[in-house]
Amino acid sequence: MFIPIAIYFLIFAYAPMVGIVMAFKEFNYRDGIFGSPWNGFENFEYFFVSGKAWIVTRNTILYNIAFLGMYTIFSIVTAILLSEIIKKWFKRITQTFLFLPYFISWVTVSAFVYNFLNYEFGIVNVIFRQLGMDAIDIYSTTWYWFILLPLLYVWKWVGYGSILYLAAIVGIDQEVYEAATIDGANRWQKITKITLPLLQPTMIILVLLGLGRIMRGEFDMFYQLIGNNGSLMDATDIIDTLVFRSLVNTQDFGMASSVGFYQSILTLIIILTANWLVRRYDRDQALF
Repeated sequence: MFIPIAIYFLIFAYAPMVGIVMAFKEFNYRDGIFGSPWNGFENFEYFFVSGKAWIVTRNTILYNIAFLGMYTIFSIVTAILLSEIIKKWFKRITQTFLFLPYFISWVTVSAFVYNFLNYEFGIVNVIFRQLGMDAIDIYSTTWYWFILLPLLYVWKWVGYGSILYLAAIVGIDQEVYEAATIDGANRWQKITKITLPLLQPTMIILVLLGLGRIMRGEFDMFYQLIGNNGSLMDATDIIDTLVFRSLVNTQDFGMASSVGFYQSILTLIIILTANWLVRRYDRDQALF
């Protein structure tokens, strides 16, 4: 049963690692990946000297921390609220509506956002003007996106996350709740004293897995919602969009590969550090 999974990772995860050598070469089409001349750390030097290294690293980490934190909190709260619903038909309808955004692509979401918040003809700004209020220009103002991007991320993923935590809640022994009821515990006490503590192992595992993606920004979201908007670039540019532009606009394969390698090293450091901290707290809840 493990063979198909092993083959998948060997082909799509381990075999492409050979391309890391491009980070240390001056790539050209004539000589190919292995025939191109070595240039040492020049690709890394260009990335750091350009001034983009700090900006994209900062944006990637801060946005993903906000995404992970809000996603975890809202997923747990939503799962607990769903578990407290008594009517099965209402619970199914609620779960369906919460899970629906998961299937909506970021291309569609970007179209909705543009038509709702466009400065000239967006629905929100049209209503503001009719009420005598000033229109908002989100595509030229950076601070709106510090709020909008995390909210859109949670809206899209909270339904998926709540199902994971709801499955963990369903797996809790119901006799524990029955004993608490006999002892006179109310719903709030059951949630704080039983549900949340027993959800802790699941939460730690999912957070650790989420930290593994903390340097891998939501490329689809950022590229579709922001695109190549220069006025928002410093506040919303992440490592993934920088690599993409390097490949498409300048075809600088060496610099793009060096940035990807830098991204992977930072991810490894974050994962090892987080897992070490969890092991210090509780060895049994660590990933390894």
